[in-house]
Amino acid sequence: MTETVVTPPSERTVRKAVPGEARTPRRSGRRRVALPYLLLLPALLLELLVHLVPMLMGITMSFRELTQFYIRNWSEAPWTAFDNYSVAIDFDAPVGQALLKSFLTTCLFTVLSVGLCWLLGTAAAVFLQENFRGRAFLRTLFLVPYALPVYAAVITWSFMFQRDNGVINHVLHEQLGIGDSPAFWLIGDNSFWALLIVSVWKGWPFAFLTVMAGLQNIPRDMYEAAALDGAGVWKQIRHITLPSLRSVNQVLVLVLFLWTFNDFNTPFVLFGKAAPEAADLISLHIYQSSFQTWNFGTGSAMSVLLLLFLLVVTGVYLLLTTRGRKTSDV
Repeated sequence: MTETVVTPPSERTVRKAVPGEARTPRRSGRRRVALPYLLLLPALLLELLVHLVPMLMGITMSFRELTQFYIRNWSEAPWTAFDNYSVAIDFDAPVGQALLKSFLTTCLFTVLSVGLCWLLGTAAAVFLQENFRGRAFLRTLFLVPYALPVYAAVITWSFMFQRDNGVINHVLHEQLGIGDSPAFWLIGDNSFWALLIVSVWKGWPFAFLTVMAGLQNIPRDMYEAAALDGAGVWKQIRHITLPSLRSVNQVLVLVLFLWTFNDFNTPFVLFGKAAPEAADLISLHIYQSSFQTWNFGTGSAMSVLLLLFLLVVTGVYLLLTTRGRKTSDV
């Protein structure tokens, strides 16, 4: 029979805690949590200097009569309150009319560019989901416009759009016989379509890359089951592909909208400092209002109005898409 020996409490060995010993894991854990934030601190400070500080200065400048006479000492420019905003939104005056026309042109350009980029990118991504010989080569080829530097790509397009020596007119007029004479692409009404072509060519590979990544998360079993039920390609795209890509498309459309509406490099490189009236995007229009007329106060007010517009549109878009996502989940 086994006997259990119980040690009296007086004989038990009590281990005294060494000061600071129990706190060591907590301190190391706190350091481990704080380390990523410390590493991100230089980047955050740089972000504040590059973006936030100039934005605050621009807002301050929009309330001053900052012209070429106060460039050296802009802090001494007279305070005008909301006069610059009144000039910008006075659509009966030439400045307001020009801004409104540029805004409407930018809206039309953005809708067409974003729609075509999404359509081409989605079609190419769905097409390249199937396995066939040369698929890897086509994927690489489709990403070339996205990988090229903006300036190199747009300058190349500007040479292609030349009236007398450009390859566009050579193919359309001389090879295909379209038109009585070579068209002007960089001036006049055709400048809008030239800018749209360059924007779509430059932006659709990003949509292709994003949609292609989203398609990787759709199980192939869903397509196989739909095919067994007799669903064709179009029904599979409508009832499987597009609903599964809803969250991806929501982010994609928003990013394309912000990039396209704020695009300055493409029209500036394609047309120079003064864009044709048909392709006068608001970003280049604000640049001309600021640096051509030397009225930085009015230009800053236009920039602030553009920022407010983008914030409102983004907020409404996120609200509607979030509410729609919750409704579909229910």
